[in-house]
Amino acid sequence: MFSSIAWAMAPPQGADGSAPSMFASFMPLIIIFAIFYFLLIRPQQKRAKQHREMMGALKKGDKVVTSGGIYGVVDSVSERTVILKIAENTKVKFGKNNISAIRSTADEE
Repeated sequence: MFSSIAWAMAPPQGADGSAPSMFASFMPLIIIFAIFYFLLIRPQQKRAKQHREMMGALKKGDKVVTSGGIYGVVDSVSERTVILKIAENTKVKFGKNNISAIRSTADEE
């Protein structure tokens, strides 16, 4: 009985009777990390970089959409905030990070 338990706990053997290398045992983890990097991490970093560039280029008169879906025109820009004109005589102060997109002129209603 003891020999069968010891045999079951032995490291797996290759076709020629040798144990697999350390690299071969970590290969599935390396492949999974590479898939996560190229499908999840890298695209998110690209989107964050584009958003930072857009925030840096934000200027008075730009037509924008907030993350809450409010359409407005930039009235003034400071380091961390943006004041949007959303209607006649109506201005709202937003955090700069809440601007989700700059609208193009073809986006007009």
